[in-house]
Amino acid sequence: MTQPTTPRLALAHITKRYPGVTANDDVSLSVAPGEIHAVLGENGAGKSTLMKIIFGAVKPDAGEVHFNGATAAISSPHDARNLGIAMVFQHFSLFDTLTVAENIALGLPQGSRGTGMKQLAEQIRTTAERYGLPLEPNRHVHTLSVGERQRVEIVRALLARPQLLILDEPTSVLTPQAVETLFVTLRQLSDEGTSILYISHKLDEIRALCHHATVMRMGKVTGVCDPRQETAASLSRLMIGGEPPREARIATERGPVRLTVRGLSLPRAHAFATELEKIALDVHAGEIVGIAGVSGNGQQELLGALSGEDTRADHGAVALAGKPVGRLDARARRRAGLSFVPEERLGRGAVPGMSLAANTLLSHQAPPYVRHGLVSPKAAAGLAAAVISRFRVKAAGPQALAKSLSGGNLQKFIVGREIESGPKVLIVAQPTWGVDVGAAAQIHNEILAMKATGCAILVVSEELDELFAICDRLHVIAKGRLSPSIPTEQATREQVGLWMSGLWEGGPASRHETAEVAHHG
Repeated sequence: MTQPTTPRLALAHITKRYPGVTANDDVSLSVAPGEIHAVLGENGAGKSTLMKIIFGAVKPDAGEVHFNGATAAISSPHDARNLGIAMVFQHFSLFDTLTVAENIALGLPQGSRGTGMKQLAEQIRTTAERYGLPLEPNRHVHTLSVGERQRVEIVRALLARPQLLILDEPTSVLTPQAVETLFVTLRQLSDEGTSILYISHKLDEIRALCHHATVMRMGKVTGVCDPRQETAASLSRLMIGGEPPREARIATERGPVRLTVRGLSLPRAHAFATELEKIALDVHAGEIVGIAGVSGNGQQELLGALSGEDTRADHGAVALAGKPVGRLDARARRRAGLSFVPEERLGRGAVPGMSLAANTLLSHQAPPYVRHGLVSPKAAAGLAAAVISRFRVKAAGPQALAKSLSGGNLQKFIVGREIESGPKVLIVAQPTWGVDVGAAAQIHNEILAMKATGCAILVVSEELDELFAICDRLHVIAKGRLSPSIPTEQATREQVGLWMSGLWEGGPASRHETAEVAHHG
């Protein structure tokens, strides 16, 4: 690819310091028109801070931003959008109480919103269908899953028709089919002259998609390369300065059933929810069971029913170690030995404005942390320090605010907090969403170690690689129905992909097709 004389974006000596950490240290990089440029690095390497500086959400302490050859004073996202810069954040910037269309309208630059909300809704539907990212414009954001919220962010960015598109972990909750569709879109945008800054921990994606890559470590640029000429292993070494930890699968004996679900059916909690129909599954001590599926097919509803956030199920529909818990709340289920890692980190997994020490109390409410209704700050801080140390969380200490951590480091903290409670049953949603290769291996190893202790583990993930790597058996959820389980070593990607569309014997799609044949026969 020929490098034009005038870059679309040029960063010169960008520096940004926070108390106790330098997020960006004299960073320079250049992106040409039509170039897809990756920014690689571990969690906490400074990638997201750099992107927020380009988008005007963070002000640098030193350095300059040049856009199309001119010095750009980008003091707000509004300035960035008017310049022609759009960004898809890893942590979504959406208003829960507004609809998809209203959120998109707020994020579009002036002059690109059409003549009214009706016209915008039609644009959203057309764009979403064209790029394989289905959305309902009139649906409220608080009813969307993480994957569906990511679609909103991506469609909003595409509707802005930007000159520079910044994508921070855009595929972290997309299915393989949706990723391929998105890549077709990004290559098309690149051919049309749109520059793309692409942050991802999925090294195979970067090698397949990107023309150049800037590698960051500890806030500094440590190298620039052509990822197409690198292997996943060599890119990993550039990122972390060594070999990532290997995932250690340990042979374990399967014990008694710890989690039982029978005939779990739930009507929609709201107009856009997915109805659950006759869900049945078992998870034994010493095994990991995975649930795959396209976002928005009932994962949220199932997790709510299992965790105790939704207590509408029949009492006997969910059981822990044989004891019915379907009507018990989340606290009662925790007392019965259940731990839960939700898919949303900020706001559900952790309270953004509270310290890590205070956040441990979300799931540790027995002595020594809470005694006779009184919190022990010393015990909570000690637990937070232990999690930070064991899981190698990059944080200023137990008093650091949850919102000050990078996404991957916050995920390590939340997973660590739940594991430290020593659960009999562990339910984890999207365990390594947006987590770098080293941290992902570490989280997987901790989950595998929990399996070795006899914990029963249920993993709900849209990362097929992850499920194949750590699970003993797999189910697929589609349209609120759960497929039979299949041993992972017998499963193929093709079969799982078909099941994601509901095409298993007796599944929602196969039943529909049978009815169609009968009708037309």
